[in-house]
Amino acid sequence: MITQANYAPVNQGACHRQRGSKVINRIRQLWADENGQDVAEYAVMLAVILVIVIGTVRLIGSNANNVFSQVGSQLTQ
Repeated sequence: MITQANYAPVNQGACHRQRGSKVINRIRQLWADENGQDVAEYAVMLAVILVIVIGTVRLIGSNANNVFSQVGSQLTQ
């Protein structure tokens, strides 16, 4: 417990529980609300797009490195 001059003792645990219950209630509202489903669908689409982009960049990056290496070796000959 925290005490300050001229203040009653403060119970931090009760404050955290109250804040936690507000967060849980808000999550439940979003879960029940159909607009929340739109947000979840956009999040899934964004995740899929990111996986595709990252995979493509890695594939192109390694192939581009091979091409530049071959060109560099041909120029030195």
